[in-house]
Amino acid sequence: MSIERTVFLFLAFLFPSSYAVAQAPATLRVDFFHSGNHETEMFSLDQVVLEPLPWTGNMHYPIDETLRGKYLFEIVDPDSGNVAWSRSFSSIYGEWETTREAKHMNRTYHESVRFPAQADEFELVLKKRNATNDFDEIWRLPVDPNDYMVHRESAAYAGRVVAILDNGDPATKVDLLILGDGYTEEEHDKFIASARELADILFAASPFKERKDDFNVWALAPASAESGVSRPSTNTYRDSPVGTTYDAFRSERYVLTFDNKSMRRIASSTPYDFIEILTNTEVYGGGGIYGLFSTAAANNEWAPYLFVHEFGHHFAGLADEYYTSAVAYEAPASIVEPYEPNVTALLDPAELKWKHLVTPNTPLPTPWPKAEFEDHSIAVQKRRAEMRAANVSEDEMNALFRYTKEFTEDLFSETRYKDAVGAFEGANYEAEGFYRSEQNCLMFTRTDYFCQVCSAAIEEVIDEYTKSRQ
Repeated sequence: MSIERTVFLFLAFLFPSSYAVAQAPATLRVDFFHSGNHETEMFSLDQVVLEPLPWTGNMHYPIDETLRGKYLFEIVDPDSGNVAWSRSFSSIYGEWETTREAKHMNRTYHESVRFPAQADEFELVLKKRNATNDFDEIWRLPVDPNDYMVHRESAAYAGRVVAILDNGDPATKVDLLILGDGYTEEEHDKFIASARELADILFAASPFKERKDDFNVWALAPASAESGVSRPSTNTYRDSPVGTTYDAFRSERYVLTFDNKSMRRIASSTPYDFIEILTNTEVYGGGGIYGLFSTAAANNEWAPYLFVHEFGHHFAGLADEYYTSAVAYEAPASIVEPYEPNVTALLDPAELKWKHLVTPNTPLPTPWPKAEFEDHSIAVQKRRAEMRAANVSEDEMNALFRYTKEFTEDLFSETRYKDAVGAFEGANYEAEGFYRSEQNCLMFTRTDYFCQVCSAAIEEVIDEYTKSRQ
């Protein structure tokens, strides 16, 4: 099918004829409030929502086998105790509780879980990962899907959906929604052009390149009353439809939306498994949370890197491998093995999580020009902070990033283990105690490729959304 077709043909999804989705269950969503601080947390139901489109996920894999997130939800039969559906995820609250602010105050964040609708009453069970990476139950909610109080959501934005890449039945594909924020009606064509360009960038990077046929890509941008999104640190405030904002957790480059309800309401007009939000902004920034969404500044010179890097967080639960940039999170009190697939504490080298990929005769830990890299990177980060404080032009900031990229590529070009898989110290925002698998990767610097470990992690998720049980 042509990728040029717009919503007028897309309405066939609402009334399935060309796709084999007639038997797909409905989509149910539970919206709730997640409150607390760094020591305690609690949950309150907001609403149960019947979304307007059928379920797009892979019914062959009802139980999550990758377990990449900080949290896990299960749909449980109250009589038998059997789990009908499960998915791991991370959340804004889960990040916020690790910040300094969480030690001094309570906050509430709106969250959602989505799953194929159940015919009868069930229990939603929410679990949280503990220090040994097991999941403990923290909330249990009985749900009657046939209750007349279940909210029926309409596909209010269906008329604005554009198919960027259409490879067939959403139930057998990974459905990526590129959601635009801060685009006026007059800027809609600009958004679609950016969505097409960045989708092409994503599928130029392995392993997405080799698995392009397993994806559908949809684009949707509600018309904004004014151009751009909020950036509070520069007194820039915009009432954008998705509510995206810079300065999340007071980090100038961190871009999130805290308006989960609006985002979900808009997105429900489209078949989607994953969401990447494009902000109509030039300033460098983005963010990505596993199973929630990712963001990228569409008009920035580094938008291709931002789009792919942040999607790596959201799609595959990949950890940041860099460690010299300032972040909002506090260092852990003790070193434990991270649950993310691409970083390790190397507590037991013989049981390294990616030992099957280690290049023969590669020492663990693996030598690399760490001191020289750190001296350069720390100096650059200091200069970057000064430039942001002075509110310099984005051209100046881009030049600094280009200089850093060139320095790093030159430094890494002649090292002994430049192509090896091993355990390179420095990752997960920490200079010591955490390790990444290769010297360089898209999750470490502004390069354009994923390491072997990250690539394998991405492929596992693609398989979970597309493969059939044999």
